[in-house]
Amino acid sequence: MEHEVIDAQVSPTGPLEILSRAEAAKLLDQGSGSLHALFRNCALAALNCGNELDDGKELLERYRSFDIRILQRARGIKLDIRNAPASAFVDGRMIRGVQEHLFAVLRDVVYVSHEISGNPRFDFGSPAGITDAVFHILRNARVLQPVTRPNVVVCWGGHSIRREEYDYTKLVGRQLGLRGLDICTGCGPGAMKGPMQGAAIAHASQRLRGGRYLGFTEPGIIAAESPNPVVNDLVILPDVEKRLEAFVRVGHGFIVFPGGVGTAEEILYVLGILLHPDNASQPFPLVFTGPRSAAEYFVRIDRFITATLGDEARRRYKIIIDDPVEVAREIQAGLANVREFRKINRDAYYFNWLLKIEHEFQKPFRPTHAAMAGLSLHATQAPHLLAANLRRAFSGVVAGNVKDEGIREIEKHGAFDIHGDASIMGPMDELMASFVAQGRMKLPGTQYNPCYRIIAAPPADAMP
Repeated sequence: MEHEVIDAQVSPTGPLEILSRAEAAKLLDQGSGSLHALFRNCALAALNCGNELDDGKELLERYRSFDIRILQRARGIKLDIRNAPASAFVDGRMIRGVQEHLFAVLRDVVYVSHEISGNPRFDFGSPAGITDAVFHILRNARVLQPVTRPNVVVCWGGHSIRREEYDYTKLVGRQLGLRGLDICTGCGPGAMKGPMQGAAIAHASQRLRGGRYLGFTEPGIIAAESPNPVVNDLVILPDVEKRLEAFVRVGHGFIVFPGGVGTAEEILYVLGILLHPDNASQPFPLVFTGPRSAAEYFVRIDRFITATLGDEARRRYKIIIDDPVEVAREIQAGLANVREFRKINRDAYYFNWLLKIEHEFQKPFRPTHAAMAGLSLHATQAPHLLAANLRRAFSGVVAGNVKDEGIREIEKHGAFDIHGDASIMGPMDELMASFVAQGRMKLPGTQYNPCYRIIAAPPADAMP
């Protein structure tokens, strides 16, 4: 099938108008694994804004002829774009928001490559060093702003949810916006877009200017979750672990809408951090919510968390079904506690320095078949460490479902094998099966072929 494409030359928007010769040369080098390839793929995803294609491999193959080159001029740079998705243009001119996203991609790709990666000032072998790198990426993107009250609400959830679930996310976003709260999501469609739409309309009705709609993504997922048009601050983090850390460092309140395996990964990440003893006193508003039709989804999630991580994890969140006003009030009350805690402990409102994040939650995990089979999924470890390994397992399934590299890995070697204690694998298998039955693994109407096999270890007394 042919897809309409457009050629264009585009000037910068935002702060990045010039590049050094070394930066430009690196972006022009088209060798294997080059910075150019990374920039090209992320730029294509930004230009695909508003098109809800959730398969990174398919997007890259659909626009195989797409390319983007840096044009160095005496007065600054331009981007020479060939065979870009026509949906990024109106009457031959690039949509302003898409143009901003495109140059946000360039800004972050260049900054991480030249200022973060390989820089000895960042000790990537230590938790503090990784947190410092996340801070600098966010500061360079100008999303860390001094504020007098915490007001950033992170919203997680699926990118291919049902219509009634999507409409519900807009209702919740509206209630948040009416209370002057800003929204941060993974930047894509579905539950990432709905709260922003609702909040934007509410900000307009309250005559609030300067509403912030932050979108945090990473190169592996951006092709499957192209930025939605409401995002006005897009940040590309280097990997999923730094993306997740950015959420919990910047966000003040957290809402989880219905989703699938990616949403479960985010839940496990945040609960694993909250289960660390050093975070026991941290106020951290966390609400799971959806319309009445999504109640079963949260029953399954709640059952899985209780069976694997225990009652302490269950006490760190509240489930509110079909009540957007109550969700907003719960978050608003939680934000007051966050402000008081940060004030007493002299922590910044714009970046949660006091939150303890262990290295196990920060180390990049590449879901190969060997890595997935070697995950430590046994019940004898501390709950927060079990959560870290469960998060990796779910991250691997996300990769096998929608990420270009993961899909190719599955096509080449077959399904991932996930081994663990029967007490963990049983609930995990049930949760995954419920996602498949509810159509939460892929877009509705498509046939889902599992990219994983769950293998439970026999009980200890049954071992030879």
